[in-house]
Amino acid sequence: MGVPPRELGSSVGERADPLSEPIAGLDEAMAAVDAFDRALVAGLLRPQPAQAAELTELAHAVAGSPLAAKVAEAADKTAAGAGSEDHFVVLAAARTALLGSVHDALLARVDETTGRPRGEETPAAPAEQQAANVLLAARSWLSDLARTGWQGLDHDVVAGSAQVIAAMLPDPDLRRLATLLDGFAAELAASCPGAALDRIPARRWADLWSRAMLLTLPGATGATGATGATAPGTATGRLLPLGVDLHEHATAAQAQVHAVFEPADGTAPRLVRAGVSAPKPDTVVGAGVWQLLRPHMSLLAAAGEGRSMELTDMPITVEGDLIWSDDHARPGEPADAFATARVALPTATPSATAPLDRHPARIAVPVFLEGYTAQRDDTAVTFTIAGHAVAVDTDRIPAASPLTPQAVAASGACIGLLRWDAGAFSVQPLAVETTVRKKAGALHAGGWAGGTTDKAGVKAEKAATDAVTVLRERAGRLLRK
Repeated sequence: MGVPPRELGSSVGERADPLSEPIAGLDEAMAAVDAFDRALVAGLLRPQPAQAAELTELAHAVAGSPLAAKVAEAADKTAAGAGSEDHFVVLAAARTALLGSVHDALLARVDETTGRPRGEETPAAPAEQQAANVLLAARSWLSDLARTGWQGLDHDVVAGSAQVIAAMLPDPDLRRLATLLDGFAAELAASCPGAALDRIPARRWADLWSRAMLLTLPGATGATGATGATAPGTATGRLLPLGVDLHEHATAAQAQVHAVFEPADGTAPRLVRAGVSAPKPDTVVGAGVWQLLRPHMSLLAAAGEGRSMELTDMPITVEGDLIWSDDHARPGEPADAFATARVALPTATPSATAPLDRHPARIAVPVFLEGYTAQRDDTAVTFTIAGHAVAVDTDRIPAASPLTPQAVAASGACIGLLRWDAGAFSVQPLAVETTVRKKAGALHAGGWAGGTTDKAGVKAEKAATDAVTVLRERAGRLLRK
């Protein structure tokens, strides 16, 4: 296309230094978040002086914002043991705003590094819903959690969520919040009693609590809308997969395809995502996971085979999430992910971020790296780019993949997701160019998504088929009884 691949591909490599430079105010914002999280550990029913100081620290952190007066009042009332549900909502909003400011500062640094423009459109809030009583019930349970604190958890407190979740699940507009509450409650129940815990995941539980608390407000919107969804637009054009990010748990699996979308009307390409999830028996492991996901989304096969997809009126949110339906897609021409990364990725516009999705943990920006030097020791892989070291998160490479940490360490080019965790940026590899058995080639984290001839992959697929067949037979016998 008239532009040397090295020049396009080095959009990160030549500007890696911003990733290691400190960001003004970031440490202070995170310290205020941590202070509030510590206050939640012991509970807000009868705050001790240390907890009162931690609540005051949160209020001081937003003193220069429009939230200042309400947060100061909420912190004072809560510190005095008189915090109401409304006060807890305000405190959750302050915490979320601080993390949102950190998210925005980090993305600004990412944009400086990649040189890609960012979408300016702000997702609109959906119309208010009529299920106010159910939302109030959810807020009441979350407030009970805050008063009890993580150390005071017991099964009676956690069980208070059951009726609320059951009332929410039948309503599609409330299902996302219901799922969040259900998973949160299950995690808390598995940790009871709180007083016996050696380690409390204070940041994680405070994240879940704050997000759920704000989603009980009418008109609140999450990634696709929690108390209601914004009307999606449609996408018609060519989809060029970059890589697949696989999340696997004991009882569920999810695959998210990151891609560049080229609209048929000739407007600027944009970064998009498409995801699929499925319940998973704990006996299905390795490459067998793809067998559970593959039937639900043809894009996985296309990504695994190195093909583009032609989309026609595919629903898409403002945030760039394709609401995938195979009825709106058909396989296209072969499309090499590294060619896409070198040519199309540098000019693709990132999508806007929904207000409640502004959290550092949700940063996952597709990047292309080459010209680096890779080092590997016993525990970690590091890329040195233009004299700057960037950590490589090889722990995120799925077992159901031909990609390995060894291949990453021997690579010369990488498609990955730029993330921020534990105070630093890192790269999660999605694909690498390397030499395998004296032949240059590419290895993809989603290389087995569409099927595999690899011996280990074929064996895992067969084991998954056998496990699913046995489970279906047992389920059939139970139903017949």
